[in-house]
Amino acid sequence: MNEYTEGSAKRDVPLRLLASSKEKRTSSVNMDNVVGTNDILFVCLDTLRYDAAVEEESAGGTPVLNQYGAWEKCQAPGNFTWPSHHAMFAGFLPCRFDAKNVADRELLFFPRSVGLGNRVPEGAYGFSGSTIMEGLKKDGYDTWCVGGVAFFDKRSDIGKVFPGYFEKSYWNPSFACPVKDSTKNQVDFLLKKMEEADPDKRIFVYLNVDAIHYPNYFYLENAREDSYDSHKAALRYVDRELGRLFEGWKRQRGSAFVICCSDHGTCYGEDGCQFHGINHPVINTIPYKHFFL
Repeated sequence: MNEYTEGSAKRDVPLRLLASSKEKRTSSVNMDNVVGTNDILFVCLDTLRYDAAVEEESAGGTPVLNQYGAWEKCQAPGNFTWPSHHAMFAGFLPCRFDAKNVADRELLFFPRSVGLGNRVPEGAYGFSGSTIMEGLKKDGYDTWCVGGVAFFDKRSDIGKVFPGYFEKSYWNPSFACPVKDSTKNQVDFLLKKMEEADPDKRIFVYLNVDAIHYPNYFYLENAREDSYDSHKAALRYVDRELGRLFEGWKRQRGSAFVICCSDHGTCYGEDGCQFHGINHPVINTIPYKHFFL
């Protein structure tokens, strides 16, 4: 019998993958102990390259993020914002770089209606619905989006799609990529909104940090164009602002579970490649970490 053409055997393939990978898959956090008891903050450092992140980590350029563990080298879910976020919002966060099959990845969130025998992996939060946010809403969370790049700006039909997944979504021109103080403005806004939030209702907040996205030359003194060095300078700026966000969150809301990662990298001339939206190792390799405040 050909297991890839015979229906019953075909359905068994994901289950056998799960079984064969059981020893490889380890759960670093039990999401059953997170959901319902903690706020969740998902920070996407849009466009951040893995090599830039680890260089700044090693050099001490990101003291805030360094407090919360080392970056993990991961595969990007997509090569630009649109595909990456559709994957991440459905629960498929960046996958560890050395994964050999789908069952090797750690799943914090698991869509119950999709594949893998519909069995929720150990340590994962099994949600009902088309997105993490829809599942969390059903479990009592208020869901917020603070946008950055144009896919979140609500000024076009395509820019309304991602914000539409959330109960509350926010964007204004001061959050946009060309604004040097964009992250400061986002953090100021979010801290104010948190003051108004019900302290007894759990929140899931997605923050799209776009300062590292182009243009970023203005974070490097005397620079006239974007470069790898200005990319790293933007990360250092973002780290300072995240320090304000984390401290304000702890002061106003207490604990939170934080997911912090990039959605894709970007090229600055490597192999003749520029920016992203294409497949290149620099674009497909990104940093990831999760931690508790």
